[in-house]
Amino acid sequence: METNDLAIPILPSRSISATAEFYARLGFEGGAHDFDNGYGIFRRGSVELHFFTHKELVPSESHAGCYIRVTDVERFYQACLRSKLPDTGIPRMDRLEDKPWGLREFAIVDPDGNLLRIGQVLPEE
Repeated sequence: METNDLAIPILPSRSISATAEFYARLGFEGGAHDFDNGYGIFRRGSVELHFFTHKELVPSESHAGCYIRVTDVERFYQACLRSKLPDTGIPRMDRLEDKPWGLREFAIVDPDGNLLRIGQVLPEE
């Protein structure tokens, strides 16, 4: 397998401009694609997320999401904390914790109901 192979999630968004505003709060850059303003591309370091417009999306009924594996989850978490997201409702952010399955992770649910789990592998004991 090539070391540059990459999977990029394509998530639903009711509004690419509103999605851009939300993800900018989390340290992402980007916006609507020049060719199609109903499609957005956002980057934060090597993390890239794509969004397509889905105007009929009901956030509380969304089952879309992805996992973002990072090398420094604490730094990512601290940056996201600055967004002051609540810990309940939509959108929201869960606290960072060590999970029994060997990952240190937290989760964000964006305004469209997309679940992003962000984590790093814990060193073996």
